[in-house]
Amino acid sequence: MGFIIIESDGKRVFRYFLVWLKKELTVMKKIAIIKEIIILTLATAMISASVFFFLMPSHASVSSIAGLAIVLANFVPLSVSAITLIINVFLLILGFITCGPEFGYKTVYTAMLMPVIIGVFEKAFPDFTSFTGDATLDVVCYIFFVSIGISILFNRNASSGGIDIIAKILNKYLRIDLGKAMSIAGLCVAASSLLAYDTKTLILSILGTYFNGVIIDHFIFDQKLKRRVCIVSPFEKEIREFILNELHSGATIYKAIGAYRMQAHNEIITIVDKSEYQKLMAFVDKVDPNAFVTVYKVSEMQYMSKSLPERIFEN
Repeated sequence: MGFIIIESDGKRVFRYFLVWLKKELTVMKKIAIIKEIIILTLATAMISASVFFFLMPSHASVSSIAGLAIVLANFVPLSVSAITLIINVFLLILGFITCGPEFGYKTVYTAMLMPVIIGVFEKAFPDFTSFTGDATLDVVCYIFFVSIGISILFNRNASSGGIDIIAKILNKYLRIDLGKAMSIAGLCVAASSLLAYDTKTLILSILGTYFNGVIIDHFIFDQKLKRRVCIVSPFEKEIREFILNELHSGATIYKAIGAYRMQAHNEIITIVDKSEYQKLMAFVDKVDPNAFVTVYKVSEMQYMSKSLPERIFEN
């Protein structure tokens, strides 16, 4: 009887623990979602402020749908925020049709939020002209601040919509690198400035688009590049164990024959991110400073996530 009572109490305690754990996980999930929304909102607000306070006064069309809206506002009786909203809605629909729901709720949220914030600025500061009084400085400030905002969004697996959607469509169907696709779309927007402004604004738009692309490539896309590291060393076992146990990454071993002495060696090949690459090279320099190492940049990969069950190939 006593055993039954203890067992019953144990089940009850375990049940209470599961209920408590479920509540805690729900709270943690809600906190994580709220934190994510706050970060996305702040980044979008930074981009929107950059558009209103720097891009709009310069009249330049720098690599964004807002830049195109600045030009179109000269021909249609709508504000920049309203035109941006209309174009973003159209591009989101087009993106879902052509690329499927890969954009996610984050891009939809930020793409809708940005023109709303720009509209708030338009109402709050109806007579705003420029902080700097110089179109070139305005474009430089815009590139600086908008790059920070866009990098935050990209690091949260989101984007501000617009040009990013066009770039993803070009990337999927024409296999153009995402950075190049954004540059192509951005240059088309920059060229549209000639429809409403002089050649000085056109040149400023093109140069601004170019440097904006360079900064985005460096601070966003280059950070996501992985490296394919090929190592030939007599300390193969130590390096392989470091990759597997310390970096928790995979590796492939090939048989390689040196042309000079025709001796067979094992070549370890692994693909790592930036931080893993630094750790790996530090370890290689420590155990074998004379190791033969070649490194290649990898811009795109298709593979099974480490979190999924291991895929076993049958011979």
